[in-house]
Amino acid sequence: MTAAAPFLSTSWTDHVTGRQGFLVIDRLVRGVCSGGLRMRQGCGLDEVAGLARGMTMKEALHYDPTARYIPLGGAKGGIDCDPHDPAAYGVLVRYLRAMRPYIEQFWTTGEDLGLTQDRVDEAVAEAGLVSSIQAVYPLLDDEGAARRRLTDAFAADVEDIGLDELVGGCGVAESALTALDRAEVPYASTRVAVQGLGTMGGATARFLSRAGLPVVAVADVKGTIANPDGLDVEALLAARDPYGTVDRTALRPGDTELPGAAWLETPAEVLVPAAVSYCINTANERGITARWVVEAANMPVLPEAEELLAARGVTVLPDVVVNSAANAWWWWTLFGDIGPDPDDAFAHIRRSLRALTDRMLARAEADGSTPRAAAHAIVADRLPLITERFGWHG
Repeated sequence: MTAAAPFLSTSWTDHVTGRQGFLVIDRLVRGVCSGGLRMRQGCGLDEVAGLARGMTMKEALHYDPTARYIPLGGAKGGIDCDPHDPAAYGVLVRYLRAMRPYIEQFWTTGEDLGLTQDRVDEAVAEAGLVSSIQAVYPLLDDEGAARRRLTDAFAADVEDIGLDELVGGCGVAESALTALDRAEVPYASTRVAVQGLGTMGGATARFLSRAGLPVVAVADVKGTIANPDGLDVEALLAARDPYGTVDRTALRPGDTELPGAAWLETPAEVLVPAAVSYCINTANERGITARWVVEAANMPVLPEAEELLAARGVTVLPDVVVNSAANAWWWWTLFGDIGPDPDDAFAHIRRSLRALTDRMLARAEADGSTPRAAAHAIVADRLPLITERFGWHG
């Protein structure tokens, strides 16, 4: 699928620290776009542009003309700064002030790599904005009811974990389980290794573990924790700090500490990169022995590495499908396709992600292509329908 030029691409330099920030609006639908804001050292314009294009695809993949949620355009924001830097919050606030006209009129945003939603909301308020998603309010039939529904959903807890921290991982797990079901592979003998135990990785590990898959390795900034007999996922989740780092005093006999990159080569059938972009490349892909790589993070597998993996029979389930529930859940809730109840949310995510993953894999089999190419083909089918209904940037 050929990518058109983005609607808008802009760079910003912080006058206090010299740090740079970026915003790319790939496409508008009904005058609005959607995409999170990430903060990481080394973030650049090309990365943000790729993520924005991915958001356009995620929105289009969930297009259902009968639903209340009508997908938006794709966008992404990025700030080149270590989120642990003492100056990071000030940079975030100044970035949001600079981007205020876009946030007020076009761009709905939220948490992404390096930023929690609470942190974004705090900075949004300090920057003088109403909300990080205020641009979508004019599209709502009943703004008050919609905002209450979303507020109630964000306040919902599931076993002392916020619903908003679980929805993305639920979708990732359902995509993986759909692939296993199509291959008729039993869950109990399907080992999983996860990179990242933050919001997305932690929730994915929980849902896969509860489905009966042994999670044999998890990686965080301190290294890899492994156990060939399966880790106690719930104990590790309970021992995390706010950044997803596990307190090693929670490890059990039989758990071993390995180098950070060891998760890639751990004997497992499913690998879940759920932390950073570009972590699987042509130098390390040869160590992967898994049958599936499930992209919980955005753009974790470089295209050249994906080609090599495909050539030796490793299936990459692409981010644009796998982690799309994290974004779609906001809009399903806000527009009223689902309510704030966790059971309602999980049921809808399971139905939607299973149907979408199954459609993608069936298309890949029919076309003799990769799942990513199949996802692109589905988007190519749907974007003209969205354009016909709403215009290119209408």
